[in-house]
Amino acid sequence: MKFKLSILIIIAFALFSCKNEKQKRVAETEKDIKKKEIIFSNIDKGWVFNTNPINSTSQNNTLTWSEWRLFLTELNQKPKKTIGAFQKKSTELSKKVMDLNNNIPLDFNKPQIKSRISTLITKVRMLDLFIHLENIPDHKVIVLVTEINEELVSLQNQMDKIVQKSKIPMEAGESDLIKMLDTTRAIPNVKPNPNLPRVE
Repeated sequence: MKFKLSILIIIAFALFSCKNEKQKRVAETEKDIKKKEIIFSNIDKGWVFNTNPINSTSQNNTLTWSEWRLFLTELNQKPKKTIGAFQKKSTELSKKVMDLNNNIPLDFNKPQIKSRISTLITKVRMLDLFIHLENIPDHKVIVLVTEINEELVSLQNQMDKIVQKSKIPMEAGESDLIKMLDTTRAIPNVKPNPNLPRVE
């Protein structure tokens, strides 16, 4: 009899603890869903890119430089409804920003532009990394969106600066001076070999 009573007590205790575990799991699931909704809401509010060209140079580049146009178009399309949509968008942005290194127009194929493109690539890839983490740091994602906007402005300003400099006419003799400064055209500074015969 005591044996049966102790088995009943153990079974009742097991059922009670299972019920408590189930309630804990449900509570944790609800808490996790609320947390994800807050993260989604924060990212949705902060996902604002300034894709409008800020100067005429950038506007002209959208017509002639297809990689630049495709990247700005991709930035302009805001994902909706789920975190998964933001993750897909960030992956696509990461691909498009890498394409900016391809077919850079000849006028802009300069170190100042390439360095700004590299910085932009780094920021977009960091965004892609953070948004794919298990626990998404929404505040870091929003900060990166702001930094990407700053890099876009910097890149467009640098492109405009290059165009404005190219419009400045050269002064008389400036082209000769530039040729003289070109080290590839300079006469090599080589000491004569004393073992070679000399022509006098």
